[in-house]
Amino acid sequence: MNPDPATDIIGFLTKPAWYTAVFWVLLIASAVIAAVVAKRNPEQRRGPYVARWLFRLAIGAMWWQQTLWKLPPYYTDHPDQPLTTGLAAWMKIMGQHAAIPLQADFVNHVVLPNFYLFAPIVYAAELLTAVSLMLGMFVGLFGLIGALQILNLWLGLYSAPGEWPWTYFFLLVLQLVFCVDHYGRSLGIDGLLARGRSRVLSLIA
Repeated sequence: MNPDPATDIIGFLTKPAWYTAVFWVLLIASAVIAAVVAKRNPEQRRGPYVARWLFRLAIGAMWWQQTLWKLPPYYTDHPDQPLTTGLAAWMKIMGQHAAIPLQADFVNHVVLPNFYLFAPIVYAAELLTAVSLMLGMFVGLFGLIGALQILNLWLGLYSAPGEWPWTYFFLLVLQLVFCVDHYGRSLGIDGLLARGRSRVLSLIA
């Protein structure tokens, strides 16, 4: 049982592990990038820009946290129980409770038999989405990629016991907002790329 948000956050930020150090590096990098953008573009020192940065950072941290229970090489936080915990366990749940039979068949007959082919793709997609949101880098692209990942979860876990489908739908909407409104341009790397942006770059950043 989770005790309270403050205790959880402190524990997450102080856990002695390599990924805690990496997370701190990402947090500091995000703050440094925000400061640089604000210095170069005084307009972004206003409240709405700061708010968009904080919203993006918070959801990026959520994505980062969700990578920690599916760490390679076994894609679980219980390496002594491969293929029965972590990502594999949730894929099996999707295969049982997907809203669309075609998705269930794909998970059961293609993904699970080739788990170690698909698992790195899932892990990399989530990791890159986390880094993108935290640093404000190519958020137009990874906002959409994140939305597609959430769409997969929404449909795949739609009837799973204990799941509230609206949770995934709200996350889906958030990702699309980040993409459509280009949240990376608010105190992020995308903001540094704002000048001289090409047509292609404007779509992904």
